[in-house]
Amino acid sequence: MKTKTIVKLYVLILSLGTILSLYIPQTEVTADEPMVIPNEAIRLRILANSDNEEDQAIKRNVRDAVNEEITEWVAELTSIEDARKLIKSRLPEIQEIAERVAAEEGSDQKVNTDFGKVSFPTKLYGQFLYPAGEYEAILITLGEGKGANWWCVLFPPLCFLDFSNGVAVSEGFEEGDKKGEVKAEEKAGQKESQEVKTPVYTAEDEEPVEVKFFLVEIWEKIFG
Repeated sequence: MKTKTIVKLYVLILSLGTILSLYIPQTEVTADEPMVIPNEAIRLRILANSDNEEDQAIKRNVRDAVNEEITEWVAELTSIEDARKLIKSRLPEIQEIAERVAAEEGSDQKVNTDFGKVSFPTKLYGQFLYPAGEYEAILITLGEGKGANWWCVLFPPLCFLDFSNGVAVSEGFEEGDKKGEVKAEEKAGQKESQEVKTPVYTAEDEEPVEVKFFLVEIWEKIFG
């Protein structure tokens, strides 16, 4: 009889442990994720002539053509020094690509390509905040360059991440930042917030009653 009671208590303790592991919040400690953009990186930034659809389409086409070419150039490089030298030596080719794309689109807007320190606004991309500052980059300016921009990281190759879709942070914006860029990003952020609604759970949403009934049921089955 005593052995039977011990077995019942052992089963009950196991059941309680299982239930507690399911319902008690777990604190998981994970290592800090690496920054998306390394300290030493070369970016690509393209400023559209304006925010109208035609100029934005030209910007996207220039982006695709330039990015495809440069990605092949830097694919086998392992140091930023080599990437810097290569990009500088091929800057005229980048200029020609951008001019060709603009001409194919029937636009006579001027194209200007530079490489050096370029001003970037503050951006929040995922969980990482990238402060405004001067960063090494290729800057392609189409026409007057007053439209929303697009940018990514060329080296190390991260152009599969569209950092221009990050959230613009108003604090710390420099005087030279484009108003069109801010408006376009604000609209994108509003659209995203409307489409994705994360459910909010409160203490009232929990159901301790079900746990209680479950415990009573186990108790009755063992000792009933």
